[in-house]
Amino acid sequence: MFKFSLRKVKISLNHPNPASIHMKNLHQTIKEQVVAAMRAKDTVRLETLRSLIALFMNEMLAAKLPAGTAFLPDDKALVLIKRASKQHKDSIEQFSKGGREDLVTNEEAELRIIDSFLPQLMSHEEVVAFIRPRLAELKAAGSFDPKASGKLVGAFMKELAGKADGGDVKAAIEELSK
Repeated sequence: MFKFSLRKVKISLNHPNPASIHMKNLHQTIKEQVVAAMRAKDTVRLETLRSLIALFMNEMLAAKLPAGTAFLPDDKALVLIKRASKQHKDSIEQFSKGGREDLVTNEEAELRIIDSFLPQLMSHEEVVAFIRPRLAELKAAGSFDPKASGKLVGAFMKELAGKADGGDVKAAIEELSK
């Protein structure tokens, strides 16, 4: 293996894609932030990041990823982060109903940390602007059925690939189909 240094960047000639050496995925970024949280003595952030790492490791074990896989791919990591976000939102709702404001505050702090790793979702107006022309095409073709809005939500969610909230998509379809 030949290694050389160019501006203090080591590149291995035997690596299949030297450009990918410096690209960090979500799992790796979160692992690095654990160290930063430890140094900053930020216990809430540290516990939250560690719980995400545990989710990733459990998924890697369950998926039986190939040997040598150090990090979970971003698409799988995002699914787990979204699930954790949803669970925290549900917990906040339940704790609010139960009058446990101390627990609500903690869950909200953890939710902000978790949500910082999610991509920015489209606003309701952007979702409406995305759906409006597609619904107009369906109506013009005569293939729009207001009773089958659930199928439309699924189709639009696949097309948006996690860029929008399902509730916003459903609301936009209902709003535009009137």
